[in-house]
Amino acid sequence: MPAKKLSEAEINALLSKAKGWGVVNGKLHREFTCSDFVAAFGNMTRVALVAEAMNHHPEWFNVWNKVIIDLTTHSVKGISDYDFVLAEKINEIFAPFPPARLPGSGKGQ
Repeated sequence: MPAKKLSEAEINALLSKAKGWGVVNGKLHREFTCSDFVAAFGNMTRVALVAEAMNHHPEWFNVWNKVIIDLTTHSVKGISDYDFVLAEKINEIFAPFPPARLPGSGKGQ
């Protein structure tokens, strides 16, 4: 089934169920802090296996224990239903770790 580009209203409705995710620069975005590099990279590896099985790959960045993930669907030039499915699976993988704190806010996502 091809990806379906979501409207802003559909994205906002799904965000309420996508714990910790927000929209930054037109992409689903979340940051995770793990206990150390091995945990961060291990979780990235687990996500990579899921993403490959879905043929839907994240944009991400890792430094030591931090993992920053952006999800977008290039084929529809925006956020799709696939992004929310992958976001849910990513949340399950990273579940043991608290969300990263936003710089200067004192709050997690």
